[in-house]
Amino acid sequence: MKQPVQTSPTSSGVYAWEQSRAIIDIGSNTVRLVVYGGPPRAPVTLLNEKVTAKLGKHVAETGKLSQKAVAGVLAALARYKALIDLAGVPRVDVVATAAARDASNGAAFLERVRAIGFEPRLLSGVEEAETSATGVLGAFPEAEGIVGDLGGGSLELVDVAQGGSSHGVSLPLGSLRLPPLRAKGDRVFVREIGKLLAKADWVAEPGATLYLVGGPMRALARAMMVRLDWPFEDTHGFALDTGEALALARQLARRGQALKPIEGVATSRLSSIPDAAALLGVLLQRLQPGRVVFSSWGLREGVLFGSLDEAAQKQNPLLAGVMAFVAPMAVDVALVDAAVAWMAGVVPMARTPLGRAAVALCMAAGRVEPNVRRDLPGDWGLSKRWVGVDNAGRGVLAAALRGSVGKGPKVGVGPKAEFAPEPWARLASPAMLAEARGLGLAARLCRRLSAGSTAVIAATQLEAEGGALRLSSRVPQLVGDGSSRDLKELAQHLGLVVA
Repeated sequence: MKQPVQTSPTSSGVYAWEQSRAIIDIGSNTVRLVVYGGPPRAPVTLLNEKVTAKLGKHVAETGKLSQKAVAGVLAALARYKALIDLAGVPRVDVVATAAARDASNGAAFLERVRAIGFEPRLLSGVEEAETSATGVLGAFPEAEGIVGDLGGGSLELVDVAQGGSSHGVSLPLGSLRLPPLRAKGDRVFVREIGKLLAKADWVAEPGATLYLVGGPMRALARAMMVRLDWPFEDTHGFALDTGEALALARQLARRGQALKPIEGVATSRLSSIPDAAALLGVLLQRLQPGRVVFSSWGLREGVLFGSLDEAAQKQNPLLAGVMAFVAPMAVDVALVDAAVAWMAGVVPMARTPLGRAAVALCMAAGRVEPNVRRDLPGDWGLSKRWVGVDNAGRGVLAAALRGSVGKGPKVGVGPKAEFAPEPWARLASPAMLAEARGLGLAARLCRRLSAGSTAVIAATQLEAEGGALRLSSRVPQLVGDGSSRDLKELAQHLGLVVA
């Protein structure tokens, strides 16, 4: 029986190899090694390396793994083994999926993997679906709906609700199998997918959320983001309503179009986008979800998350990641608790997990050089990979950080120059972003007033009553000119007067 991953911090730091965990995924299109470090609930990627061996390319045609593909995978695995051993990675999990599962020589291939020194675990179709669903649940703890994981050899579909998964199926619709199926024509393509869904006895509750996983789906998400001029590049948590997703899928599914290079998408993935879009279009029409959400957490993260103890699994992934990120800047739980208690009577959002994460980032912003603070809303709020946050949540983090570091860049020159529109304005409601900005302004006041000291914070209190904003202090000398200006700006933003 595998031992649960330890969740206590170590003195070796977030990036310590001796505290890391490796997952090797032998897929139908790629063989990938990911080494994770940092907090188990919100792991940091120390290494992410893949080889596009296309192990399953000929399985549908010949029933066998090609010798050329096998040689490529074994060479990659030999490098991974040497690297892992020399670096001292203490735990390695190796999983194999559709290609090794479906090929007549799959068992012989896995024996050669064992000869290298690994212990591969061959996942059944249902196990693959459930493991991917576990990864989605790790990233989105409240997830309810359908998980669709598109790999090279298969498409897994599974229901998720109340922290668990059910009714997992694996269909032979991987990205390597889609081109010959599409070549038969759009009507045949749609009909064959319908037959496979019917044969698997797989239906969905209309209006559910469809969570999309896998390299081809991430590439499709980036293409959609480019079409929408999206304000950030990370596909994790990118969400669209079904109508918008279907319109974009139809645009990107057109055959014969030459897709331009896309930042963040490997050249080898570009060709998979039209087929993934065509598949998504059919799924949207057949399953009728209410919206789609793209997840970068899937099979590998499912292996990782599934091995954690119950206490670790229940941690909030956004807070776990943010607190690990700000720890080197001397922002700890005690400081965040003090700041939240100090401002929560004025900004209730501060008490929510998302608000606490925003407070932590805003307090850490004061430990960054002033000349780079202006970029933090984009760098930390929009671009940084956070787990457990959606589009609106990213908007909140960015808006809070903007409030805490000052106004953004201007457009134009001279007296006619105006502040540029904030790129996150489309991510959340105006009311939500306004409250987030108020949180950031309150955090800036707290930071300037206290210098990040919990003892100083405890000597003061921020209160709102009867249309007035009041900053009380046991030591009146603490409130200087800078704090007074911050208090006035916060009051104006909240529509209050300074008492």
